[in-house]
Amino acid sequence: MAFTCRGLAALALLISSAIAQNSTNSTNSAIDANFDVLTYVNQLIGSNNGGNVFPGATLPFGMAKAVADTNSGSNQGGFTTDGSQITGFSGMHDSGTGGSPSLGNFALFPFSGCAGDDVNGCHYPKKERATSYVNGSVIATPGYFAVQLASGIQADMTVTQHTSLFRFKFPASETSGNASSPLILIDLTDLSDSRQDNGTISVDADSGRITGNARFQPSFGSGTYISYFCADFSGAPLRDNGIFVNSRASTEVKDLLISRSINGYPLPGGAFNRFEKADNGILARVGVSLISSEQACSNAEKEISDFDFDKVHRAAKSLWKEKLSPIKVSTNGIMTDMLTNFYSGIYRTMVNPQDYTGENPLWESDEPYFDSFYCIWDLFRSQMPFMTIMDPGAVTLMIRSLIDTYRHEGWLPDCRMSLSKGFTQGGSNADNVLADAYLKGISENVNWDDGYDAVVKDAEVEPYDWCCEGRGGLDSWKALGYIPVQDFDYKGHGTMTRSISRTLEYAYNDFVITQIGSGLGGRAGDVEKYTARSGNWKNLFKADQTSSINASSAVFEGFFQPRYLNRTWGLQDPLVCSNIDNHSNSVCSLQNTAAETFESSIWEYSFFVPHDQATLITMFGGPAAFVERLDYLHENQITYIGNELAFLTVFQYHYAGRPALSAKRSHYYIPAYFKPTDGGLPGNDDSGAMGSFVALSMIGLFPNPGQNVYLIIPPYFEKVEITSPLTGKTAKIKNVNFDPTYKNIYIQSAELNGKPYTKNWIDHSFFTEGKELVLTLGSVESSWGTEVADLPPSLGEYEGFANFTGAPNSTLKVGKRAMRFSAADILHEMDKKTGCGYWAN
Repeated sequence: MAFTCRGLAALALLISSAIAQNSTNSTNSAIDANFDVLTYVNQLIGSNNGGNVFPGATLPFGMAKAVADTNSGSNQGGFTTDGSQITGFSGMHDSGTGGSPSLGNFALFPFSGCAGDDVNGCHYPKKERATSYVNGSVIATPGYFAVQLASGIQADMTVTQHTSLFRFKFPASETSGNASSPLILIDLTDLSDSRQDNGTISVDADSGRITGNARFQPSFGSGTYISYFCADFSGAPLRDNGIFVNSRASTEVKDLLISRSINGYPLPGGAFNRFEKADNGILARVGVSLISSEQACSNAEKEISDFDFDKVHRAAKSLWKEKLSPIKVSTNGIMTDMLTNFYSGIYRTMVNPQDYTGENPLWESDEPYFDSFYCIWDLFRSQMPFMTIMDPGAVTLMIRSLIDTYRHEGWLPDCRMSLSKGFTQGGSNADNVLADAYLKGISENVNWDDGYDAVVKDAEVEPYDWCCEGRGGLDSWKALGYIPVQDFDYKGHGTMTRSISRTLEYAYNDFVITQIGSGLGGRAGDVEKYTARSGNWKNLFKADQTSSINASSAVFEGFFQPRYLNRTWGLQDPLVCSNIDNHSNSVCSLQNTAAETFESSIWEYSFFVPHDQATLITMFGGPAAFVERLDYLHENQITYIGNELAFLTVFQYHYAGRPALSAKRSHYYIPAYFKPTDGGLPGNDDSGAMGSFVALSMIGLFPNPGQNVYLIIPPYFEKVEITSPLTGKTAKIKNVNFDPTYKNIYIQSAELNGKPYTKNWIDHSFFTEGKELVLTLGSVESSWGTEVADLPPSLGEYEGFANFTGAPNSTLKVGKRAMRFSAADILHEMDKKTGCGYWAN
């Protein structure tokens, strides 16, 4: 989803008071063996301005995610730094999502006491109890979150895999001046207020243990799910307890069964414990489960047996340090902002998906189960490939989980959250995830025969509800070679829109099937069939379709267009759903009236042929024409980097023999659109997708997902070391003539393991075999990586590269340009400050 660029928001917290945001690190070029990556993690990046991140306490891919929840309109991740009030503290969340807020089940809320020392003197409904927090009190570090309420109550929290440990410290007296007699409630609610009928809760009169469950709706999918919890308390003597309904409470009643009510907002209800004076605070241990309250209790008792807050916090911190340790960089001359941007991006890639192994009530299996693939349309482009570098063990478990979901649900998911099928946004993009993992050696206990069957089923069998899995329109896909606009599809059902973007994505999905089939062997017929189908994108290319921004701007020719069942052409303005779309009635998502492209324009989707850039370049008029069109896309803000579809376009200059322009374009976006501030993200983080874009860009190796290809640009650091958790070998990248002001961002020459290397891409063996890449840099574009033999693999043949023009002052030879359209000379525009008025030249 694209957002307009906004001004900087002040950071609510410096992760370490010893580090100034604009400080510069020492001139020592060596990588410090004792480098503490956690120093540079700022979890509040994206907690404002629509980033929707989860900034609280979690383990890598953990199920328990504890944070304060606010009443912001952008509280998808629970807590926001936009001045909204806190409504509770809950232990399950997603991160960076759009749409409705996700999870946030069973919120706790503390009071120092109730007015008149009467339990009916406390405000129970979520809307009434909302309380501001103290500016500057927020602390968010890996495995930990803290905040102080305006009421004087201090709250901090840490977690294990399935259990949150909250710690509340109370002022000596409550607001009316009476001695503090703290009350802590648990509410049968979630962030979206989606609770259905028959929520239940019970409090034990003697121990104060509170257990319960309720049925909720997923935030971006179909169906419902039941969540369970078990809460125990420690730190102060129990005074009394009971339940509340709406605004009234009772210490006589200990059990509650509550309906949703009929007013569109779930009737408030829950339970509470009231304590004697709590001089040392009160700890609340909350275990969660999707199986039963008994399992939630068991999880809590096993994981946090002694309420030792500091021990739990230390363990969480240690695990994060271990997970983030494979990548180390030289800090020579690097501003702290850059390091914080980098490592915070890496951190966010490990918040989602979530490991729910042992918590899946839908089927019995010995395989792992991961949830919160939210959504694979976003994740396949950079997050999953990045995790294959950073944490191949976790990716292996996720691949096994996806394949097991196919075994039991019938299809691979394109989106999944809260045990539910999420909405499909385009193609069957789990196919891309499986292919990427297969090509990069993910194999331990993975049944790749079943994995292959799963991707083939996506290509061949249409599900009844292709809204939420698989692909729709397969009869037309096979017969016509494209998805028609207003297709006749009686075999399955979904939103009859996105015919162009679905055609392009289905074509790539078919291509990645060939990558698995070729590797497994014995599937030559399939490889031939799906290779042919992967060319179906050409059937929507209308060579005479033109587009211009206005009457006086450049006119470009040749765009994808919708086609009908009878093979005649429809029409969609190529700028509809772009970042500069001026059509007031454009609808660009999953609505029934939406466009034929999903969340972006034909202009941008015109570049989405990841497997056959060579043919696309030829159809656009050759490499020079391709570069000018790509420049125009970015320079005129037709694309927006806050949407994942834009990611690869930053680096597609490589395919036209201009890798230097990919490097320049990368610096155009980072840090202009990605800053280490609360509002520093250009859009939803989408479960870490934005974080992975930053991380991969800054290490200088960006993937073409679903292929064994990384496009090379100079890293943002003098040296980068990446140790493969799979093999234990360390890959190294070194920049010679490194300039921390980023004037020397063009590769002049390269060596791989001590030998000259001219290809502008590299494969995954670089990481697993621990190779060394040495890049010599300069301030002008060179001829490195520009020959046809140096270009990344493509299904078609590269043509027209003899007639090519380099940028001014480059070392490329000048020849005749191949042109098919008129275009402004805009390459010089990249020398200007752009992106909210900021771009470091």
